[in-house]
Amino acid sequence: MVRKTIIRRGITNPDLLAALRRVPRHEMVPAAQRAYAYEDCPLPIGFDQTISQPYIVASMTELAGVHAGSRVLELGTGSGYQAAILAALGCEVETFEIIEPLAAEAERALKRLGYGDRVRVHHGDGYHGLPARAPFDAVIATAAPEFIPEPLVEQLAMGGRLVIPVGRVIQDLIVVEKTEAGRIVKSAYAVRFVPMTGAALRQQAKN
Repeated sequence: MVRKTIIRRGITNPDLLAALRRVPRHEMVPAAQRAYAYEDCPLPIGFDQTISQPYIVASMTELAGVHAGSRVLELGTGSGYQAAILAALGCEVETFEIIEPLAAEAERALKRLGYGDRVRVHHGDGYHGLPARAPFDAVIATAAPEFIPEPLVEQLAMGGRLVIPVGRVIQDLIVVEKTEAGRIVKSAYAVRFVPMTGAALRQQAKN
């Protein structure tokens, strides 16, 4: 998968490629989907949620600019695959999952695969981030709000990046970098993620 798809699509970070090779994606999908675990496509994991396609996970990780020792906040644990890749890179990860059974299963999988010491799984709504553990070197969201959540930008360390899909029907993968001169906001490419729920929907209704 890494050689045939990820490298050919432009991912070059050697540490990231090594992490993608190490993490057994088949261990993080339902048994019925394991035959497709190394295809470059999203797969259903229950509760109308999916595990992101490997290229998107790799691309978002690269856009976040993380490395060993980076402190990362993730919104949307899902199966735990993105968190596992970050942990394999040597990052310290705080990850939120709003659907309790998914949070519990992801936590079990991460511990089983040896990443439990680097990843803390929180069951709850991560829209407001985790102020007690901020600032973060990166924030990665795997569900799409209609607007960029301001609390997530505020909890970035200087030089940190937020990587997040934004939009309702048409979504863009947005990268927000926090700098001394202010924030730099760029659109990477068009994407399609499940919508962010909880506080994101309440904020959407206000606007």
